[in-house]
Amino acid sequence: MSRTDTASLTWYESPSPGTGCLPPRAWYAESDARRLSLNGRWAFRLSPRADGEDTSFVRPDFDASDWATVAVPGHWVLQGAGGAPAYTNVVYPFPVDPPRVPSENPTGDHLRLFELPGDWPGGGGSVLRFDGVESAARVWLNGVELGDFKGSRLPHEFAVGELLRPGANVLAVRVHAWSSGSYLEDQDQWWLPGIFRDVTLLHRPAGAPGDFFVHAGYDHRTGSGTLRVECEGTEGRVLVPGLGLDIAAGETVTLPVEPWTAETPRLYEGELVTPGERVPLRIGFRTVAVADGVLRVNGRRLLFRGVNRHEFHPETGRTVDAETMRRDLVLMKRHNVNAVRTSHYPPHPAFLDLCDELGLWVIDECDLETHGFAEADWRNNPVDDPRWTPALLDRAARMVERDKNHPSVIVWSLGNECGTGAGLGAMARWMRQRDPDRPLHYEGDPSCADVDLYSRMYASHAEVELIGRRAEETLEDPELDARRRAMPFVLCEYAHAMGNGPGGLSEYQRLFERYERCQGGFVWEWIDHGLAHPELGFAYGGDFGEELHDGNFVCDGLLFPDRTPSPGLAEYKKVVEPVRIAPGSAPGAFTVTNTYDFTGLDHLEFRWSQEADGVLVASGTLAVPPLAPGASAEVAADAPPGDGLWTLRAVLAEATAWAGRGHLVAWGQSEAGTPAAPRPATGARPRVSGSTVALGPGTFDAATGALLRIGDIPVEGLRLDVWRAPTDNDNGAAWQPDERYGRLWREWGLHRMRHRLDAVEAGADALTVRTRVAPAGRDVGLRTVYRWTADGDRLGLTVSVEPEGDWRVPLPRLGVRFALPAAYDAVRWFGGGPGEAYPDTRAAAMLGRWARGVDELQTPYVRPQENGARAGVRWVELTGAGGGGLRAEGGAPFSFTARRWTGEELDAAEHLTDLVAGDRVHVGLDHAVQGIGSGSCGPGVLPAYRLDAAPAEFSFVFSARGR
Repeated sequence: MSRTDTASLTWYESPSPGTGCLPPRAWYAESDARRLSLNGRWAFRLSPRADGEDTSFVRPDFDASDWATVAVPGHWVLQGAGGAPAYTNVVYPFPVDPPRVPSENPTGDHLRLFELPGDWPGGGGSVLRFDGVESAARVWLNGVELGDFKGSRLPHEFAVGELLRPGANVLAVRVHAWSSGSYLEDQDQWWLPGIFRDVTLLHRPAGAPGDFFVHAGYDHRTGSGTLRVECEGTEGRVLVPGLGLDIAAGETVTLPVEPWTAETPRLYEGELVTPGERVPLRIGFRTVAVADGVLRVNGRRLLFRGVNRHEFHPETGRTVDAETMRRDLVLMKRHNVNAVRTSHYPPHPAFLDLCDELGLWVIDECDLETHGFAEADWRNNPVDDPRWTPALLDRAARMVERDKNHPSVIVWSLGNECGTGAGLGAMARWMRQRDPDRPLHYEGDPSCADVDLYSRMYASHAEVELIGRRAEETLEDPELDARRRAMPFVLCEYAHAMGNGPGGLSEYQRLFERYERCQGGFVWEWIDHGLAHPELGFAYGGDFGEELHDGNFVCDGLLFPDRTPSPGLAEYKKVVEPVRIAPGSAPGAFTVTNTYDFTGLDHLEFRWSQEADGVLVASGTLAVPPLAPGASAEVAADAPPGDGLWTLRAVLAEATAWAGRGHLVAWGQSEAGTPAAPRPATGARPRVSGSTVALGPGTFDAATGALLRIGDIPVEGLRLDVWRAPTDNDNGAAWQPDERYGRLWREWGLHRMRHRLDAVEAGADALTVRTRVAPAGRDVGLRTVYRWTADGDRLGLTVSVEPEGDWRVPLPRLGVRFALPAAYDAVRWFGGGPGEAYPDTRAAAMLGRWARGVDELQTPYVRPQENGARAGVRWVELTGAGGGGLRAEGGAPFSFTARRWTGEELDAAEHLTDLVAGDRVHVGLDHAVQGIGSGSCGPGVLPAYRLDAAPAEFSFVFSARGR
């Protein structure tokens, strides 16, 4: 078949968007017109092929009593109704032969019998609305075919007024898992067929609006808003009681208003009143423009502190209820997130209502991605094939018309990772004509020929700095180069939040704040897409037997699948906090900088505290003078200056719609005076007695120098440790082979280091153990000397490390490890906390005294990996039920981990259920740790955080704590 021969195609293989659907229009949740939800239990039959069953099931008298049932909205593969989920990132899970799809095409026939209420109004008409069906649907009502459609995450309506019957009605829908539309929906997510959003019957009274468009601009120079509401198909009036407005639809009025922003989401409640229907309006006045090379709202530069968000629930897939949507947005607001990119399709429309209400900037992205064609050098890419242009324009129109009245939506995105082609230009031209008041975004075309923003994914820090200086790589076309160089810049994806990480957030944020052109970015992504699994806990790619899959690459979010925030989200909250609190010129003084885009700080209360070794000394509140965005002032606590740890917290002064009074927004710390270092543990002499050596509270094996006990606490296997279970970011991406440290570490054998004993020397004041630690098969090693000293009740250890050979890889970590009996599982420490932290992910680590159980120290990444380190630690104690235990103090701040399994066991696990607690607590005390980076998809570890093999010396003092 030639590329233009479509005569032999089935309807679901045709590149056309469908047949029989009404033109798209604005979505609204309610009006005084009647509506009937058709959500609920539907009869269901699954066939393995598209042609496996005939269409007799559409007859009103068809007997489906022996069919299964499924919940609508929902995905049949998540309801035990047949088939299984499948995950791919880029590759299509079927042969790439557009627009054809396989004969093995799972097909779900759905039946819904519903009663039309006896008082359902006559006159006008009724429409049947589908808000989301994957991937193609053919629809019948009472045996009459209404039409078919594609565009899984977009609305489709059919006129059904003439077909409705009093009493019983039968709605039949055939859904194919694969269609030509699947080629446009290769969006790095689970493939989940089904009717996954709402199905609704809507009455459309005579005289109701066919559509309406709210234009509500704001002039920041005058403080005036301009309102005009277009009403299609009928006359109407616009009522806005809060503004005293009663104007005709289509009339323009200008008057003083409070503007809408994501920081101050002021909405004016109104109504569009027509002869047939009263439609509620929620009007937000704001103006979006690119001016002087900067994206501005209401005249001010924006800084996106954003996230990419797929719709996801671990049990229901892309069927997400209103409570979960609100929970997502509340979590975003509480973690200082101010923007969402709706990757890579429009969300459920109710989500945008919540963004309007709570205050989030939205880049609304079209339901379009053809990433799998990159595997074939973009041959036959639909966006550059005119047969597909009607489908592209249909998808653009269905997004824009549905979402055009949301003030939170400030940018339209053409789609994601589609390469380039004339179809994208056609979409852009249509969008500009229909809505010239919003800029356009698309990342996949480096020329930016069709858009208003220069957008990139995963650009390195160095490249972002060049872009900020408008000194990026030159395009061949001088006109396009000049145009792009004048554009605002955003990272539509950065900081890949897969597993432990992302690292390097603080360095990105400093660039965004330094360069006006760099207007922030959107972390990839909001939530791990681990599906609930009865045996594995949460499943990822390959766990359902997929022949093609991309493993746990689907688990790359700031939330775990159950929506528990990860350490990465805590880090992001701290990095993007809208108030900067830095040490001032004296103890108890701080410099406070307002980094909001629009608001002052009068909604915040500032609380200070002073601590000594984690014990509160004094506290209070302090006044911060009025500060406009970007302004700074030094403030000081109303207390005598003194040594210790000073902390200033900015909290909400009053409750909001997303957090209560006292919610922590931002914080900063300063330390006055020099923290006391541990006293040297010296003076005791080693005493050899048979097979053991006693040194202070320590008992050693005389032959090997191995530490056996400290006091009466057994200590097992203390030795140098350089290994960690590689993180997803350590393992890196195939296109960055030099930064795939996890693989390089294995190639060099760092996961199987051998420890050679060279000497045990009991001297006059120390026990010295000389060793060489090296991987088999390599000519590199680490000469390691353990020097033990003691006083009466404390045991000192100094470790000296000297690299030998040509080390061409950094070390994962450098420290010591040992094991204690499992009973020592209560942990207290003074250092960074409460959550995990690594060299490039420690902004959120607040210095203080913390306490957790060993189990609480673990971070439950869906694929187990290195986790749970606490950084900047001065001392740590592990105690048992009676309070006795072991204390370790560092000669310098260190990191520690404590787990119920070894690093090797952690490394071997594929799911959390593989980790089984043993009879030991395995402790790591680290002098240094390799950073985390974002190498699973983005830049690797910055040079400052790379742990190169180099001479090192570090020390600890151990003591047994009494019961």
